[in-house]
Amino acid sequence: MKFGPVPVGEAEGALLAHALLVGERKYPKAHRITQSDIEVLRAAGLQEIIAAVLEPGDLDEDTAAARIAAAIRSRNVEVKSPSTGRVNLHAAAAGVFTVDAKLIDAVNALDPAITIATLADKATVERGQMVATVKIIPFAVAGHLVDAACAVLSGSRLLEVHPFAAQRVGIVHTVLPRLKEGVIAKTMRITEARLERSGSFVSGERRTAHDAGEVAAALGDLLADSDLAIVFGASALCDFDDVIPAAIRAAGGEVVRAGMPVDPGNLLVLGQVGGKMVLGAPGCARSPKENGFDWVLDRLLAGLEVSSGDIARMGVGGLLMEIASRPQPRERPGGEIVHAIVLAAGRSTRMGGPNKLLALFEGEPLIRRVCRTAKASRASSVTVVTGHQTERIREALDDLEVRFVDNPQFASGLASSLKAGIESLPDNAAGALIVLGDMPEISSRDLDRLVSTFLAAGGQQVVRASYEGKRGNPVILPRSVFPEVLRLEGDVGARNLVESGIASIIDVELGPAAAVDVDTAEALAEAGGVLQEWTMPK
Repeated sequence: MKFGPVPVGEAEGALLAHALLVGERKYPKAHRITQSDIEVLRAAGLQEIIAAVLEPGDLDEDTAAARIAAAIRSRNVEVKSPSTGRVNLHAAAAGVFTVDAKLIDAVNALDPAITIATLADKATVERGQMVATVKIIPFAVAGHLVDAACAVLSGSRLLEVHPFAAQRVGIVHTVLPRLKEGVIAKTMRITEARLERSGSFVSGERRTAHDAGEVAAALGDLLADSDLAIVFGASALCDFDDVIPAAIRAAGGEVVRAGMPVDPGNLLVLGQVGGKMVLGAPGCARSPKENGFDWVLDRLLAGLEVSSGDIARMGVGGLLMEIASRPQPRERPGGEIVHAIVLAAGRSTRMGGPNKLLALFEGEPLIRRVCRTAKASRASSVTVVTGHQTERIREALDDLEVRFVDNPQFASGLASSLKAGIESLPDNAAGALIVLGDMPEISSRDLDRLVSTFLAAGGQQVVRASYEGKRGNPVILPRSVFPEVLRLEGDVGARNLVESGIASIIDVELGPAAAVDVDTAEALAEAGGVLQEWTMPK
């Protein structure tokens, strides 16, 4: 391929290097010049253009990317159509993503013109989430390089999504006098939320003394009707012969691994009894925040074997977060806290009367579903902005431990609710995760991906959900734009502010969930919601 100035008269078949405006006609970047284009360009007085001229054997960027993507051996992965030299690959199911890193490295080592980027091996993914992308850097690449890449990829399966399978999970809680009932109840709620992503459910629950014999008996009982068991100890593991590993052995099983190089999650125990896996949960598993327990649990729910060696290799990338409550907290950088704001003040005027936020999805009010999702995410707190039917919204969220901010100006439009939420945030908020109350498909994993991206970028950029390249919701606003939010007026949300260029934007592909809201009765019904009729009490 030759790149540079090309005389207009010799440009037929060349690819434009830059978008070009000639009169009222716009030629996009990478447009292939035709003979009729040459006539237009000459009439406009142009003598030459900057373009790429393909040589014999070259492949244009889209053709090259499509051929390489087609050569990738995969399972449960959907390949999208090429565009601007890129082919994106998306998960066809929720599960755990695996990738052959050696093959990826081999392709990327062939030539800088050909690149493949993927998620990390063993990453948990949602259906529709992008897992990999093939990108051709220049406008064209030599065909022999594409052939070489395809030859490398023909060796073995490169990408795979191992789908989650619904499993019956038995839960054992050991109890000591200092363990409060509320802690156990919260642990169950968080565990059930973790299991939801795979369709798994709690098949039985037992409470025992913090004693190996009693735990062993409970495991024997539960595993008769369960596929997997989790033990939450009232006291943390302090020795490899402590209660939980001793109970696994006493039940006739074996301990696969006690302890893991992931923090939080160090005190995890993995064993098996009668061919069924048993997880001894570390204390951090009582929190919804990501920890080493999630890594092992998700792999088991996706049908992947987890060995002692697998856990031993989790150390690189295993430092997930610092915990300020440790007796000797290590140095922690400031300004890393993201707070969620759920907007729930609207009047649902297009619903013809009923409040869409109280519509039932699988028997649960939509606003509760959304707030429960936010609570299970990495957000440090959840603030719900109310206005219309405040008491009914609060009643639906009665036991979720969220903060409420009432917006008496809710009728003036979205801006007033957004400002009320921002004004309520503590001084340590580095960012505000703005969550619309009418998005039933957003998951805690989606929110965690947004938060992780925001923190990894230094907390200074807008992070926005997208679907197939189109803007969506939710969005994280950095603290630097809060003053501009407070200047908004009327029925204006964050979108106009975000697109004003006030801060750079990082788009995170979340799949269809980023585009599903329920502004109309038809959209709500299509999403699986059932409106609840309500009349004003006399």
